[in-house]
Amino acid sequence: MDIREYMAQVGAAARAASRLVARASTRAKNDALLAMARTLRERRDELLSANAADVAEARAAGLDAAMIDRLQLSAKGVESMALGLEQVAALPDPVGEITDLKRRPSGIQVGRMRVPLGVVGIIYEARPNVTADAAALCLKSGNAAILRGGKEALRCNQAIAACVRAGLTAAGLPETAVQVVETADRAAVGHLVAMPEYVDVIVPRGGKGLIERISKEARVPVIKHLDGNCHVYIDTDADEDMALRIVDNAKTQRLGTCNTAESLLVARSVSTTLLPEIAAMLQAKGVEIRGCAETMTIVPNAKPATEADYYAEYLAAVISVKVVDGVDAAIAHINKYSSQHTEAIVTENYTAALRFLREVDSSSVMVNASTRFADGFEYGLGAEIGISTDKFHARGPVGLEGLTSQKWIVLGNGEIRQ
Repeated sequence: MDIREYMAQVGAAARAASRLVARASTRAKNDALLAMARTLRERRDELLSANAADVAEARAAGLDAAMIDRLQLSAKGVESMALGLEQVAALPDPVGEITDLKRRPSGIQVGRMRVPLGVVGIIYEARPNVTADAAALCLKSGNAAILRGGKEALRCNQAIAACVRAGLTAAGLPETAVQVVETADRAAVGHLVAMPEYVDVIVPRGGKGLIERISKEARVPVIKHLDGNCHVYIDTDADEDMALRIVDNAKTQRLGTCNTAESLLVARSVSTTLLPEIAAMLQAKGVEIRGCAETMTIVPNAKPATEADYYAEYLAAVISVKVVDGVDAAIAHINKYSSQHTEAIVTENYTAALRFLREVDSSSVMVNASTRFADGFEYGLGAEIGISTDKFHARGPVGLEGLTSQKWIVLGNGEIRQ
């Protein structure tokens, strides 16, 4: 297979399909999604068989346990994919929505209409469910999609792709509206991210290494985040029980997610009263504390934190801790060390809360809530294609609206400019 020629064919087909999908009715898109869900259920055994072959090969190749865990698909997982497709079908269609329509002194009305981005390329690792999720979100938002999963899930991804194609055909939409790249050759990724004539945006979902490579090589815009170094700041006026509950959930509910808290800041005025209890709770759950000099005097078992610790996304049972003067110092620390993903303040002080919301430069900023809420489903988006820490075009969890853009529209009645 000539990879360059193959990817050009895939890109050209996606571009042609994107024009058809952009004008497809909401009913046609929903019919396709519901047909995909039915086909997934009907072909469950085929999907599980393909996945079992992928898992067996991954084990033989020596892939680590965490990767194999993400790769495995169960009957429950197939049902979850089908339900996800049905949930996206139930979401409002953003395409064609007109907002901010205002009449100008000239007589014209000026507003904005939401439109698809065009062709979305999605590059991901391990999790085969992303194939169905990405197909659903791209289709509902009126985009064509080129999906390139990891080589470790090649068989299962192709089996899911067959279900997606069946759903598209059943609804009278082009099969090429969602294409899953059929080769595991890494060169395919290089071509996909460098085809601005065919691809409008790239969404990488995977480890930091993958995202850094995509960001470096891409010749089209990339919606991404590299790290999830999320902070919780316990303010002078924090409620003690609330602080304990939020830190516990933000750090220990799930260790390996991008919205897990990796850094804890505590105001000096409450550090000797609150930090021992928080530290005891974390250590009882096996979390290692790496702290500043003040933290180490308050928490005897803490290890010294390095400069690198304050930048770190651990994705493990480790947290960095620093005692700070107050909200000013907390904001300054976060804006220096944060990955601009998600930050939270625990406080009963309205002024401190408002300053934190306005001055912390991250894609999600919270008051008196766990960082674990930074998620498309929890935000009411229904589902998400990923998280963006960039400031253009989307920021934070990216759902259906994040896969669209807006264009200006003008409605007139024969007006001419004088």
